[in-house]
Amino acid sequence: MTDFKELIANEIFDEALGLDTDEIKSMIEIPADDNMGDYAFPCFRLAKTLRKAPQQIAADIAEKAKGSEAFEKVENVNAYVNFFIDRAFFAGDVVKEVTEKGSSYGRSEVGAGKKVIVEYSSPNIAKPFHIGHIRSTVIGNALYKLYDACGYDTIRINYLGDYGTQFGKMIVAYRKWGSEEELAEEPIKALLGYYTRFHKEAEADPSLEDEARETFAKLEAGAPEETELWKKFRELSLAEFNRVYGMLGIEFDSYKGESFYSDKMPRFIRELKEKNLLVESQGAQIVDLDEYGLGAAMITKSDGSSLYVTRDIAAAVYRKETYDFYKCIYVVASQQNLHFKQWKKVLELMGYEWQEDCVHVPFGLVSLSDGDDIKTMSTREGKVVFLEDVLNTAVSKTAEIMKEKDVQGVDVDEVSKEVGIGAVIFQELSNNRIKDYVFSWDKVLNFDGETGPYVQYTHARACSVLRRAEETDLAAVEGAEIDSAYLGSDSAYTLAKLIYRVPEVVIEAADKYEPSILTRHLVDIAQAFNKFYHDEHILVDDENERRAKLALVAAAKTVISNCLGLLGISAPERM
Repeated sequence: MTDFKELIANEIFDEALGLDTDEIKSMIEIPADDNMGDYAFPCFRLAKTLRKAPQQIAADIAEKAKGSEAFEKVENVNAYVNFFIDRAFFAGDVVKEVTEKGSSYGRSEVGAGKKVIVEYSSPNIAKPFHIGHIRSTVIGNALYKLYDACGYDTIRINYLGDYGTQFGKMIVAYRKWGSEEELAEEPIKALLGYYTRFHKEAEADPSLEDEARETFAKLEAGAPEETELWKKFRELSLAEFNRVYGMLGIEFDSYKGESFYSDKMPRFIRELKEKNLLVESQGAQIVDLDEYGLGAAMITKSDGSSLYVTRDIAAAVYRKETYDFYKCIYVVASQQNLHFKQWKKVLELMGYEWQEDCVHVPFGLVSLSDGDDIKTMSTREGKVVFLEDVLNTAVSKTAEIMKEKDVQGVDVDEVSKEVGIGAVIFQELSNNRIKDYVFSWDKVLNFDGETGPYVQYTHARACSVLRRAEETDLAAVEGAEIDSAYLGSDSAYTLAKLIYRVPEVVIEAADKYEPSILTRHLVDIAQAFNKFYHDEHILVDDENERRAKLALVAAAKTVISNCLGLLGISAPERM
């Protein structure tokens, strides 16, 4: 596909300017006002070199560039050279590129040869997979897909919370109040019940807390009975989690959780001691970070048991030594900002310069429309909203809407899954990740607003148009045998420009760790397609016009499908 900035740079280039083509390209702007062209080149910087007024330089450059077939016109306005792309040339170029690349359109090789790790989801074993986990899960999955689309060798890690004092509590609770039958019937809800009861009982009998700490110490030491129970809780939890991951279409390359690093931590505790970084504080071992405004990073508790920072140090070094990553991304809520600052500072003090390549990608809180803040949800009190229940509700509500609309020729059960779950994912990814937001069913399942169902319906509409076309027309479209002169209208050109920008939008979304950049662009494409659909007669009598417009429909369909895929969302062909 034509790189129009490069084309303009080549047209402008002259040794007398004192700029190479890359410098010229970097100076080219996109005007905010379409009346000022598609691209603009400012000439102020050249005044000193050429000893001319910027307006005169702009006039000279405009005159020189007027011969290119790619531009409808080139004109100077004051000190700017404005380039207006020939619409037919542009649309034909875009359609041809999308037709040739198909499902790979939007992908690039900017990250070729570099490994990127994305750690996301990371729920706690033996605790509910609740709606609060959805943000890390779907943001992380989208970032994995975006980096993969940019050509990076990308690794997905689910760093399970499968270690810590809470497992001592769970084991104690199970032994006192649990049963095999109850655990087998509904594992997570049963374990949640035990955990909730433990904290209620511990309020009356604080000795339970000591018993839990002792039990976890036995687990860390590899005691057979405690280890066997822990393994059972882990396996049952994973089976439950994987059912939800299956609904979301999410997979991982590694499930190495905190427990995997239990035998690796002594190495780093020794290293911290050897480098004189450890200080004793009330029996605990800490790294004092007060001089950096970060307080104290606790490495071991007074009873010798490990903490998050210790395990995260071991995990980071293991990943660097195993994968030699270019970047290691941690998709974890903003409440953990201090933890990540402390952990990175400790790594830095230990001499691991690559800690700069470890990136914490924080995100805000989600609250329910009835005012329940996810932050106030507590597994200790049993106040949770199961993510699986949310997804199932989305599917059932979508099925109800489809039945009310009396949709014909559609597998309602299958499509309601694609649309319902897609709606929840899209809602998550349409918000700037750092902002808190309110989860609302009315907004999520709106087929007319800037939502997942709206974008999916746009894809289905494009598929419907193509189904009504003749096979000979589709063959011409697939071979990009079209006359792009019929794609010069405002609505066609707007749509083509948005399709053209997809590859750079994918790179920008990855670079900024912000899937909402792609989500918003996808909404723009859907809106532009629907305007084109309403403004233009597509299946017209004239063969050349019909085929040109069908080619743009096919390109839009492909791009919408590709972009939805990068967000982890299905693209139904019928709705």
